[in-house]
Amino acid sequence: MQQVLSAHQLLAGPRGQRFSPGALLIDDDRITAVGTVAEIEERASPDARRLDYPRGTVFPGLVNCHVHLGFDSGEDPVTALRESADDELVAAMGQRARLHLAAGVTTIRDLGDRDGLITELRRSVERGEASGPRIRAACAPLTPPGGHCSFLGGEVSGPERIRARIHDNARRGADVIKVMGNGGQTTPDGPRMTDSQFAPHEFALIVDEAHALGLPVAVHAYTSEVIAATVEAGVDTVEHCTFMAPDGAVDLRDSVAETMAARDIAASPALPSEWRTMWDALGPERSRRIAERLRWLRGHGVPLLFGSDAGVPVSRHGDPVSTLELYEHIGVPPEEILELATTTSARYLGLSAETGALRPGLAADVVVVDGDPLLDLQKLRDPALVLSAGRAFPDGHTSHP
Repeated sequence: MQQVLSAHQLLAGPRGQRFSPGALLIDDDRITAVGTVAEIEERASPDARRLDYPRGTVFPGLVNCHVHLGFDSGEDPVTALRESADDELVAAMGQRARLHLAAGVTTIRDLGDRDGLITELRRSVERGEASGPRIRAACAPLTPPGGHCSFLGGEVSGPERIRARIHDNARRGADVIKVMGNGGQTTPDGPRMTDSQFAPHEFALIVDEAHALGLPVAVHAYTSEVIAATVEAGVDTVEHCTFMAPDGAVDLRDSVAETMAARDIAASPALPSEWRTMWDALGPERSRRIAERLRWLRGHGVPLLFGSDAGVPVSRHGDPVSTLELYEHIGVPPEEILELATTTSARYLGLSAETGALRPGLAADVVVVDGDPLLDLQKLRDPALVLSAGRAFPDGHTSHP
């Protein structure tokens, strides 16, 4: 089916690629043309389905680089996951995935689920059996025995077990290898956030083995020592990237940030949707330091990605805007926020040839909102239309504005 979308403005991505008014021509699941309304109408079939949004903005679908569909965002997501049978968990993960899609997130990277069940949901979406965003999956993250998120099934000890887990995740269909570099709060009886879970030579082994299989590596890292060790090892993205000292103090290291920028290693801060609640609990001084760290990373040219850690207790599924508001809070202009949540995040997930922008040949992952999100980020909260590979959500049929 051919579709023509026209609107007051079209933001093709990256920044500066704008048509006002603009239009988009879609054939089935692919974008075939982008330009002015007149240019698109010249190429469109007379019987194409036409949707016009005279006050609206068309832009690429959002890309959330850090979610956990296996977690329910409740007070105790770990217990809820443990008590769920596999079929129940896959069904719940599907419901949460659709919350993201309804909010305009057409691609997600799930960075840790139980035993790789995420790949079952991904197959259902790819076959058209279920609605949902494009899914990039990590399967069970690597962690030592009793380590952070060990309940997900990714425990490893020693080189052979590390290699075996990476290859097992690859066989299950992992798109990325996730390693828990530090402990974390989701595993209260496990290592602390400031505890390193692997030695530098083990990080190097993980990266080398994953890269040999053509898989990128994402590291869960809070401390500067772990960030430095994994950056030296050649990881692809650093999740959280908080630069903490062993005592929890701030330990910003210019040389490490400069290396990240030089090697094009991105930071995915995994900012929760309820960051204001979290900051109220932390107090003004610690909150100020978080904001300063993000500005410091940006000032050093470290690429920043959009990730919300959705599924943990302070981060809801399907609420991208609240997370993006934190970037606005630290002074990132709306046009740059939209770029990092689309084009930039798609690039660091290895998806630039598939999504993240509106150009011919890419998947028709498209969002339309009423108004101008470059003037008011809140306009992103209520999409008038979401297309995932050309298919409208929620009912699979495009509807008139």
